Amino acid sequence: MAVVVLSVMLSGAPAKGEMYSAVQMGYSIPNSFSNVSGFGGNQGTSVSDLTLANSLEYGLKFGYYLDEVKWLGFETEVFSTNPHIKQQTATVTNASGSTEGQVPGASLRVINISPFTVVVRYQRGRLEPYAGVGLGIFMATFKDTATGTGTSNSTIGLNTQVGLRYFIVEHVSLFGEWKYTRAHFNFSSFTAVPAQSSGGGYKGDYANNIVAFGVAYHFD
Repeated sequence: MAVVVLSVMLSGAPAKGEMYSAVQMGYSIPNSFSNVSGFGGNQGTSVSDLTLANSLEYGLKFGYYLDEVKWLGFETEVFSTNPHIKQQTATVTNASGSTEGQVPGASLRVINISPFTVVVRYQRGRLEPYAGVGLGIFMATFKDTATGTGTSNSTIGLNTQVGLRYFIVEHVSLFGEWKYTRAHFNFSSFTAVPAQSSGGGYKGDYANNIVAFGVAYHFD
């Protein structure tokens, strides 16, 4: 999907622009799943922040810098992380008061597709600091490891990046970057929370910090 979006985006671009593709791998350090509250049958219930696990990150990038404005470019990107829900104690609050319950841990996978990110750079010889911001399509899949049941949710969120690129040869560069991503998920069945009602789900805020490194090939 990301490749198709970029191809359409570049179809009317000037022929002399700089196009590149890249592979990346990094380390994901998510914030807690926060502002967790119920909806439907769980309406009126809130849950303390849930700690998420660090994980590896991997993905692909495709980008294009304009020839007329060499510091301005556009990028599409897809990457995946596994911020699993850790085993922990959570506090559930509703009209009856607050109680503590055990969260046994659960599997969570987030695939992030950023179809259009605006990127700016500063060219200084072989070094290129850069930064970008755009919207992303966040596809999250939750799975209860004990029962094998789960649910998924797709939503729009924020993607940002700040990085440094270094050209080791004319067409090949190495880069390192920090990404910050943020989205709001709604899970119709979220058994990680120790309080469930029929026909109810939970929603909350997801944010992730990623340190990634990669190699890019820059076409003529």
